[in-house]
Amino acid sequence: MELGIFLMPTVSPDKTLNETTDFALDMIRYAEELDYSEAWLGEHYTAVWEPIPSPDIVIAQALKETSKIKLAAGAHLLPYHNPVELAIRVAYLDHLAQGRLMLGVAPGAVPTDGQLFGMKHKDQNREMTAEALEIMFKMWTEEEFEYEGTYWSAKTPKPLVNGYLKHHIKPFQKPYPPIGVAGSNPNSATLKLAGEYGFLPMSLGVNENSAANHWDTVVEGAKKTKKNPQRDDWRIVYQVFVAETDEEALDFAINGAMGKSWNEYFIPMYSKAGLLDKFKHSPEVRDEDVTAEYLAKNIWFVGSPETVAKKVDRLYQKSGGFGVLLLTVYDYEENSKAWNKSMKLLKEEVIPNLKKQTV
Repeated sequence: MELGIFLMPTVSPDKTLNETTDFALDMIRYAEELDYSEAWLGEHYTAVWEPIPSPDIVIAQALKETSKIKLAAGAHLLPYHNPVELAIRVAYLDHLAQGRLMLGVAPGAVPTDGQLFGMKHKDQNREMTAEALEIMFKMWTEEEFEYEGTYWSAKTPKPLVNGYLKHHIKPFQKPYPPIGVAGSNPNSATLKLAGEYGFLPMSLGVNENSAANHWDTVVEGAKKTKKNPQRDDWRIVYQVFVAETDEEALDFAINGAMGKSWNEYFIPMYSKAGLLDKFKHSPEVRDEDVTAEYLAKNIWFVGSPETVAKKVDRLYQKSGGFGVLLLTVYDYEENSKAWNKSMKLLKEEVIPNLKKQTV
């Protein structure tokens, strides 16, 4: 099993954008030092706790400060970009990365982002995402194309000035960088899309009771195009805190940045959206009982290396197996040593001791 990090990034609203970017770069450098395989950076426009709107700018900086870790936007929100511009920008960044770039794409789920960009109906994001992908694939793989859509139109320009003016920027990786899509709900439409297109599937907000459904959904989508999805490509994003003892880990998780962000931001947001059920280990749990403390004790991977290894093994077995565990990163500015130690323990004492015996 490989390890990676998922940087939304979750930072205190008091942090400046400069401080947020510096934090993200620090985490990417440290992840590479620990031999984590990849880092994904979120894109949001109206989320104060997740304030980076341009993950590719951070990736471009990180490429100069690292040498092997793979980097990805997690994810570019396709309805909020002109697909022609984004396709060229991704292809350009792919050349700078020389094989280290992956690409996350998504329709966008934050309602205030959609309001800011003037989305007019509930299906518009999904329709625009499908249209954007079609244009981007054509730009990356076809020498000549013309596309007339509902939201965008594009076509290959006729070369001018002896061919020095033309569409010429194609990805470094062929046919294009590996693409990942994330899903969180049961029978997720985006995870079906992952199976259908052969994208890298990423699961958010799962637990040991719901993870298997996510893989079944990927397989269901793959049947449409007769693709053969591989479990090693499946990434699961999780909340993890490892310390020397269970008591110490619980204290850091509940009373530190992880607990604060969930109590003040994530739980109220998921509650308003009616999505708290997916964070419960039993349907009998009341919404008002879903707190950071409840999650740390019942859902998250929190504890000593031995405890966390058992929890990861249990998820691995109940899901049927997955290839990459993506650690959600939190800004433990008040105790960065404890957070860094947690990342180190996860790599050096948890992962090597997994049994990983699938059911």
